[in-house]
Amino acid sequence: MNFSHSLDETDKRLLSALQKNAHLTAQQLAEILNLSPSQAARRRQRLEARGIIQGYSARLDPQRLGLNVQAFVQVHLGTHRPEQARSLARLIETRPEITSVWIMTGEADYLLRIWCADLPALNRLIHEVILPHPAVARVQSQIVMDQPKRDAPLPT
Repeated sequence: MNFSHSLDETDKRLLSALQKNAHLTAQQLAEILNLSPSQAARRRQRLEARGIIQGYSARLDPQRLGLNVQAFVQVHLGTHRPEQARSLARLIETRPEITSVWIMTGEADYLLRIWCADLPALNRLIHEVILPHPAVARVQSQIVMDQPKRDAPLPT
């Protein structure tokens, strides 16, 4: 459901501020938005209740966690039978290295974002886990060399 038409400029500024720093207190939000702390808190609660704010998380440094290889892997299916698709979805859910999944139009069926410690770990994941799945026909992987723009906040 599209709620963007019902967001006023203050809501948009609040969302922008929280995307930059989810730890802002009601007092800090109030100062940014020129509202009282109770008004700022009520706005945040309303956006949470409507599901526009889905949660809060910490952004971690992958390298400091020993995750030195980021890759995007395109998965091409050989079969689109529902039971095979469900089985592949369960497999993907069990692998912590796969941090994002998109179902795509075009040549590839899935796009996986993967973080691994090193290239041998990525190789094992692809060749011992993903490729052996009965629904998978082939994969194409791209190794990230650099990421000049990190995952940015959504436009509000």
